[in-house]
Amino acid sequence: MFSTTLEYALRAVTWLAARPGEGMTAGRIAEATQVPEDYLSKVLQQLVRGEVLLSQRGRHGGFQLARPAAEISMLAVVNAVEPIRRIDTCPLRLREHGMVLCPLHRRLDNAYAMVEKAFAETTLLELVEDNKKRQSLCTSETEGLHVL
Repeated sequence: MFSTTLEYALRAVTWLAARPGEGMTAGRIAEATQVPEDYLSKVLQQLVRGEVLLSQRGRHGGFQLARPAAEISMLAVVNAVEPIRRIDTCPLRLREHGMVLCPLHRRLDNAYAMVEKAFAETTLLELVEDNKKRQSLCTSETEGLHVL
């Protein structure tokens, strides 16, 4: 259901949220989250443009959250890399449907609305706190880092 890009974005922001105030390089984040660095660099830039992350060059630079994890919704992350596209007109462009969605497209849009609401109501802090309670699905050999 979710793209690789979104999965990588969620891995990165969750990992960064567990390390507030620390600037991390793309290479370090990629290693810890087991994401290809070239791909992740592009995702991190999208998150910067979406105001989820800050990026600073230099010796003590790197990527970090733009604000506290409790203030970042999963919807902000999603919208930064791959916004949910709601259905507001017939995707088939059927003239007889006009601006009224058929029952199938109305149900699909309702499902998108529920997903959007779930993301809006879930903060990055909730994911980090929940992740601390769970056994990690994948870990870094060097630090035992928890990754989604």
